[in-house]
Amino acid sequence: MASQTVLVLDFGGQYNQLIARRVRECSVYCEVKPYTTPVAEIKAMAPIGIIFTGGPNSVYDPASPQADPEIFKLGIPILGICYGCQLIAHNLGGRVTAATADSAREYGKTETYFRTDCKLFKGLPAESVTWMSHGDYMEKVPEGFELVAHSDACPNVAICDERRGFYGVQFHPEVNHTVYGTAMLRNFLYEVCGAKGQWTMGDYKDVAIRQIREKVGDGKVLLALSGGVDSSVAAALIAEAVGNQLTCVFVDHGLMRLNEGDEVEEAFRKWDINFVRVNAEELFLSKLAGVSEPERKRKIIGEEFIRVFEAEAKKIGQVDYLAQGTIYPDVIESGAGDAAVIKSHHNVGGLPDYVDFKEIIEPLRMLFKDEVRQLGRELGLPEYLVMRQPFPGPGLAIRCLGDVTKEKLDILRLADFIFRDEVAKAHLESAMSQYFAVLTNMRSVGVQGDGRTYDYTLALRSVTTTDFMTADWTRIPYDVLDRVSVRIVNEVPHINRIVYDITSKPPATIEWE
Repeated sequence: MASQTVLVLDFGGQYNQLIARRVRECSVYCEVKPYTTPVAEIKAMAPIGIIFTGGPNSVYDPASPQADPEIFKLGIPILGICYGCQLIAHNLGGRVTAATADSAREYGKTETYFRTDCKLFKGLPAESVTWMSHGDYMEKVPEGFELVAHSDACPNVAICDERRGFYGVQFHPEVNHTVYGTAMLRNFLYEVCGAKGQWTMGDYKDVAIRQIREKVGDGKVLLALSGGVDSSVAAALIAEAVGNQLTCVFVDHGLMRLNEGDEVEEAFRKWDINFVRVNAEELFLSKLAGVSEPERKRKIIGEEFIRVFEAEAKKIGQVDYLAQGTIYPDVIESGAGDAAVIKSHHNVGGLPDYVDFKEIIEPLRMLFKDEVRQLGRELGLPEYLVMRQPFPGPGLAIRCLGDVTKEKLDILRLADFIFRDEVAKAHLESAMSQYFAVLTNMRSVGVQGDGRTYDYTLALRSVTTTDFMTADWTRIPYDVLDRVSVRIVNEVPHINRIVYDITSKPPATIEWE
């Protein structure tokens, strides 16, 4: 995909995707591969550098993941992080043992001292904070290596053999807690590996468009467009490449946010594609009538989605390619780049069994979410689509507790819009990862004007997170919450009480259902 590639070899660490993202943020393309990748394959990729990730094992344990020793003879610079550092030491004649209290078992933020004559730390302060997480200790450093960093407790925080281009650090430069971590990675890429920094989304766009054209030829492409970021950017990219050979089927199930269906349709007017919008609101609501159990709702919506999509696909007839908006984290999570195992819930899991096509194409499968958004901008998609926050496949059906009716959905749509509108007016969008309203099934007594009311309670939810695995509730300023509350109660019928959800994940999930 790019003229220069860095290879991240995965030894089971928790921050592996983060390492790859940091490398790409330095304008260098990289891929994550399992540590079992054969040396011949690595050689064929001709990477300018290799990064060994961290991992939970101990290198001296016979069952621990090991690198093929031949990798050290390729003449390619290597940076070992945490377990990766110990792996270098272990393979090249050093000795790694379990750390004891007095030989530096370290965890968390640690004051660290650097030798700035080492290329890895060039131009950085001689002292700063790093993030440690290791229970092992390099008792003996391999021959030819120098010690280039230490902490108060540990003399062997970083090692290097500049002649061979081998570097090892006991801390994690990829996490934000390591103050100059990205600068260290940048030094490895530019000072050691000779990176030219050619990886940009503009270049990626041009290459990807060319590749799609070559692959598709004069074939037909079918894409299920959900209106989310991934499927929209995939659609725009393929539209740019093959125009009206692409058919996008947008199933509008009537469970979207206010004006969302129209916004999606409007965004694709600029391309000459076959845009099919199926207005299936009545169908979905009739299937959901009287159903209040969350899993049942999800199942009905998923199955119905496939049926509607299948019916539209049959009208088109034979297509050559089914396109999906699979992105890199899905690929890595499902087996470090093994294309055969994409997460089942991704986009429209299960479609391939129903639709007559030759092959799946996934033009975003090497991109992280922030890169997908950037590519969307390069393709000229509107900002409201590019920055759309995660939205569940079943849509508002799982933010409408209890049974789902058109009346309840319309109440929720308007309340949710007001919440998002006030967040935008307060310029708080960037401080919140996901925020929305939930219409609870609880009714309570209220007073409006001279009369008593018996109406719905609406919950507001906002979380801040980097990875959606864990999340913290957002501390929205009281005056903003106040404006939201006053507006909703005044402008939306049948709501007389607003509550704010202050639970983090865990113990709560982000969505309510």
